[in-house]
Amino acid sequence: MPMRRRSTRSVAPSPTTSPSPSGRREPQPPSRLLPQWKFSQVLGELPPAAADAHRDGAPRPQDDDADEISAIEFDGRGEYLAAGDNAGRVILFRRTDDGDGALLRSRAELERADRAGGAPPPPRYSYATEFQSHVPEFDVMHSLEISEKIKRVRWCARPNSSLLMLAANDRTVKLWKVSEHKKAPKKGSDRPQRWGTTAALSLQEPYYSESEWAAMEPRGSSGDPADERPEKVGDVGDGYSAKCRRVFGRAHEFNIHSVSNNCDGETFVSADDVRINLWHLEVTSQCFNIVDMRPADMEDLVEVITTAEFHPSSCSLLAYGSSSGLVRLVDLRRSALCDQSVRIFQDRENRPQPSTFFTEIISCITDLKFTGDGQYLLTRDYMNLKLWDLRVETSPVATYKVHEFLRPKLSELYTDDYIFDRFSCCASKDGAYFATGSYSNTFKVFSRAAAQTSGTTLEASTNPYRIQLQAPTKLPALLSNFPLGVNRKGHDGPRSDGKEEVSCNMASKVKHLAWHPAENIIVCAANNNLYMYHT
Repeated sequence: MPMRRRSTRSVAPSPTTSPSPSGRREPQPPSRLLPQWKFSQVLGELPPAAADAHRDGAPRPQDDDADEISAIEFDGRGEYLAAGDNAGRVILFRRTDDGDGALLRSRAELERADRAGGAPPPPRYSYATEFQSHVPEFDVMHSLEISEKIKRVRWCARPNSSLLMLAANDRTVKLWKVSEHKKAPKKGSDRPQRWGTTAALSLQEPYYSESEWAAMEPRGSSGDPADERPEKVGDVGDGYSAKCRRVFGRAHEFNIHSVSNNCDGETFVSADDVRINLWHLEVTSQCFNIVDMRPADMEDLVEVITTAEFHPSSCSLLAYGSSSGLVRLVDLRRSALCDQSVRIFQDRENRPQPSTFFTEIISCITDLKFTGDGQYLLTRDYMNLKLWDLRVETSPVATYKVHEFLRPKLSELYTDDYIFDRFSCCASKDGAYFATGSYSNTFKVFSRAAAQTSGTTLEASTNPYRIQLQAPTKLPALLSNFPLGVNRKGHDGPRSDGKEEVSCNMASKVKHLAWHPAENIIVCAANNNLYMYHT
C-alpha cells in the first residue's frame, strides 16, 4: 500500500524586514535578558484555510493524525534534524545555509543579505529523505495491537559519512543507517517530488515482522534474530539509502517511552513503566535489566518510571524520573541492578499542602534533560519547569511557572484527560536558556540569569510574538475560561476583582522541542509542522 504523502510546503523568511500589509509595526519581544527570537522557517505547513481552522479549535481530519510529529532531535553537529511521526516514518532534514550548503543559496538571496547590512541569513534546513521505520503489528501472545508511532528518535555517533540513529515505537528499537551516495537520475523517471527538492519512496516492508515474535524465544538465547534474516535495504530517495542494521526487541512488556544514548558511543538504554534495560549497539540477543520497579503483585505498584536520560559526559550516570515527582540519579558502577540511588531529587519545600487527589498527577516527571556541561538537570512536570543542581537534591535552583493558571481547573482537566499530557523540555548548549511547550500552540523560553521566572511566551507561527498582543478571547468547547483566580459558577461577565480570564486552546499544543547543539536555534513541532527560530 503506498505511503501517504506529506505536505511539501516550506516557508522561509527573507533576510530583509518588510512591513506588515496592514501597516502596523510587528510586535517586539520584551526587554529582558532573553534574546530576541526570529522566525527562520516552517516545514510541512498546513494550507492557510486548514491552519486557521485548527487555530480556532476545529477538529482535524483523521488522516492528518498520521502526519503528526511525535519526536524530533538534532544530531550532534546540528547538521541534520530528524523527525518521527505517528505513521512510523522518520524524516530527515539537512542544513543548507552552512559550509558547503551556502553555495545552494540563490544570487538574489545573497544580494538581499548585502542590502540588509551584511546580516547573515537565517538558518535553513531542507528536506533530505525519509523512510518507513515501523509498521503496525499485533502481539498474538497478549492480543494487543502495537502502534507504528515513533516514540523516540536518537542519533548515534557517526563512524564515517553515514548517519546512524535509533528509532523506537511502543515495543521495538531499531538501529538505522542512512547513507548518501551519488546516483544518476533515470531517464523517463516521473516519480513525484517531495518537500520541494528530492523524491522519496517508502519502504514497503519493515526490516522484519514483529509478529514472528509470537514464539517468544527466551531472552539471552545464543541465536541473534538479526543475523538470521537478510538485511533489508531501501532506496529512500535520490542519493540516499536506508538500512536497518539492528533490531532490539522482546525485552519490554510495557510501552517504551524513553531511549537514551550513552556518551561511550557503544550502549544505550530503553525504558518502560517498570524497567530500564541496557543494550549494546552490536548485540540484539540480550540486554541487562538495570532498574526494575515491578513488584511481585502488580496491584502493589504505586510508582512507575516516566523518563530516563544518560549523563552527557559521565557514561556511568543515569537519571530517571517517576510518577511520584522523584528524580533518581544512579551509578552503573555500583551494582548490576541499580536499586540504590546516588541522589534523589525531590522538591520538598514547594510541595502543595495539603495534598490532594491531583497532587501526584501534576507532579509526575514528563521529561528531563541534562545541560551540556552536565552540572544541572532540567525536569518538566505538568505545572512547572525546574532546574536542579546535581549537588543539591533537596530543592531546585529555580522553578519556572508554565501552567500555574490552570491550577483552578484541575478537575476539568482530569475529566478530559488533558492533565495527562506529556510536555518535553530542552536546554541550550551552555545551559543558559531553557524551553518547554504549552497549550494554545505556544511554548516558553526561560533564562537562568533572569531575575523573574515567568519567561517569554512564543507562538509556533511565522510571528512568534503575536500572542503577546492578542486580547483574551473565549474559545468554545476548549476549556477556554481559565481565570487566574477561582471562577464562580454563573459569573460570565467581567470579574469584580480585576483578574481577567485567560483563553487556552487545549486542542492545539506544542509537546516536542529541540535545541541546536551549538547555536541558539529552536525547533518545535506543532501537529505536522516544524517551526524553527533563531536569535
